[in-house]
Amino acid sequence: MRIGMIGLGRMGANMTRRLLDGGHQVVAHDLREEAIETAEVAGAEGARSLDELSVMLAPPRVAWMMVPAGGPTEATINALAERFSPGDIIVDGGNSNYKDSMRRAEALRSRDLHFVDVGTSGGIWGLTEGYSLMIGGEAAAVEQLRPLFETLAPGAELGWGHVGPAGAGHFVKMVHNGIEYGMMQALAEGFEIMKSKQEFGLDLTQIAEVWRHGSVVRSWLLDLIARALADDPELAGIRAWVPDSGEGRWTVAEAIDLDVPAPVITLALLQRLQSRAEEPFSFRLLAALRQQFGGHAVRKA
Repeated sequence: MRIGMIGLGRMGANMTRRLLDGGHQVVAHDLREEAIETAEVAGAEGARSLDELSVMLAPPRVAWMMVPAGGPTEATINALAERFSPGDIIVDGGNSNYKDSMRRAEALRSRDLHFVDVGTSGGIWGLTEGYSLMIGGEAAAVEQLRPLFETLAPGAELGWGHVGPAGAGHFVKMVHNGIEYGMMQALAEGFEIMKSKQEFGLDLTQIAEVWRHGSVVRSWLLDLIARALADDPELAGIRAWVPDSGEGRWTVAEAIDLDVPAPVITLALLQRLQSRAEEPFSFRLLAALRQQFGGHAVRKA
């Protein structure tokens, strides 16, 4: 199958390589010339513009975008819509908000263009392990793309699925990432507790390895913890600064809108925000309040 891949960041580049290894033809485009040249070395055809890409893809065209959510995705979709013909398919494999995906699908439908939103999980390991793909869109368009999904996923019938109409793929990926926040936070807190129990002299790297086999908490996240601790048991080279890319916030907002309590995911998000504060004012104020009403000592800066 012939496909245009737009956006050759780490994940887009790895997806391109996996598609090429699976026997597909890829026309690769990126704003960076060096990224296109790297894709060409891997076997893709390079397109230096969206005009060139649209000409190099024969109808019905398929363009798969792996570009940042928000403005870049919006601009790319609008540009493709101007160049594509009825029956062509635009795939958004990035982390767009599902409401944006629903709106974009409706706008493209008025042009007789198909839109498929694919929540993509797998990170840097997707090249070798395969990607988990959560797919939204019209059934006929999804079925047309089946060969691509079967190649990118861990197996032809594993790790991918058509979960619903346009927007559903990104919605499920949003919730997936919210769950991920909670799981990561629980693991991090557990290891923090063990690290603080200094009298036992616990070897956290050893414990991570023990838990990886047979334990009810064994998981890929635990595998990655074991790997990180083996590289640097004290994590001395890493700051306690945890960013978030948006999906956790959207999950919490959606839970509130649906009146669904989600305390674990919400607190995990708040902990990430807390990690970025240098001497938080709120904590300084708490210390001042204890001094004011109880005469408790405070530590001076």
